[in-house]
Amino acid sequence: MTFNVNNLGHCFQQIKIIRAIPSQSEILTQITFAAKRHWGYPERWIQIWSNILTVSTEFIEENETYVAQVRDEPVGFYAIAIEENKAILEHMWVLSEYMGQGIGAKLFDHALSRCKELGVRALEIESDPNAQGFYEHMGAKRVGQSASELDGQTRILPILEINLT
Repeated sequence: MTFNVNNLGHCFQQIKIIRAIPSQSEILTQITFAAKRHWGYPERWIQIWSNILTVSTEFIEENETYVAQVRDEPVGFYAIAIEENKAILEHMWVLSEYMGQGIGAKLFDHALSRCKELGVRALEIESDPNAQGFYEHMGAKRVGQSASELDGQTRILPILEINLT
């Protein structure tokens, strides 16, 4: 699937969204770490989150994982896991230098299309607080929250959902 997106330089770039292959696990992991660091989290937190930010070859083999490429270079990706009648957005990352150019929106639209093709009724998102506005702009509704403790601080993550029926 190819999309034209107007980038910050006001020229059009070709964006391809393709199925990830296991050998891309390292580059996808690099994208997750770079995108998470964009939000200014302490490096200690990034290291605490390293297990959930790491994308393994097995993860790619077992889950719907798609990469956005610009000039054949990966610049973002998403992954969904299917659980019964719903999909869980496990990953959605775009390199910071490509944020605000429509790549995230194209990836998210692609994820919704895949969910519909797979026959799931809803897409659930446990969002980073910094990304909540993006998902709401894309049509997600807040349906709850999850709380955890990190370095003695309570961290609240919004749970969002898009009904696909």
